[in-house]
Amino acid sequence: MKVKRGVFPPLSNNCYLILDEKSNQSALVDCSAFNEGMEKLIGDTELKYILLTHGHYDHIGGVNKVKEKYSAQVVISKEDEKMLSSAVKSLAAFSADSFEKVTADFTVSDGDELTLGDIRIKVISTPGHTPGGVCFLAENALFTGDTLFCGSCGRTDFPGGSGREMVESLRKLAALDGDYNVYPGHEDVTTLDFERKNNYCLNM
Repeated sequence: MKVKRGVFPPLSNNCYLILDEKSNQSALVDCSAFNEGMEKLIGDTELKYILLTHGHYDHIGGVNKVKEKYSAQVVISKEDEKMLSSAVKSLAAFSADSFEKVTADFTVSDGDELTLGDIRIKVISTPGHTPGGVCFLAENALFTGDTLFCGSCGRTDFPGGSGREMVESLRKLAALDGDYNVYPGHEDVTTLDFERKNNYCLNM
């Protein structure tokens, strides 16, 4: 498995390409924008999924164009699916960015697994930032969206956010067996062991 990272507008969002090198199948974790950088990130891989960690506008802005170009399937949790069709629920209405409705091909829940070549991608429900926030676990990589950041965690003061649920979700991640490379939706890549030791949010 190979992981590639790109940083995109509107809010310096991290988007990641998970690649099964044997089959050349790939999955994009979050899709903030569609531009030359995104085309370079995807490259000549066979894009199978667009995996959305949650439904905020800054994570879904490029979905329609990427889906159209690569015929990938759009995946989000059932709880956040309604955000894809609402400028208000996605927070786009409160930004300077335009909004296009997005349609999910299917939704996922906690414990579901997706197959990408020989890679199995597990869905971990982590509400708190949004009601349906999820993380994706693939081999030694944990994609945490706006749940867990390097040294901090996602905001809970937006509509649908919950500080109590965020604490529970962070404890759930901290309790995972072993160490993982952590790929958050913003800021720096880190590891779960480092966050267990240094991130106050995991010790609340």
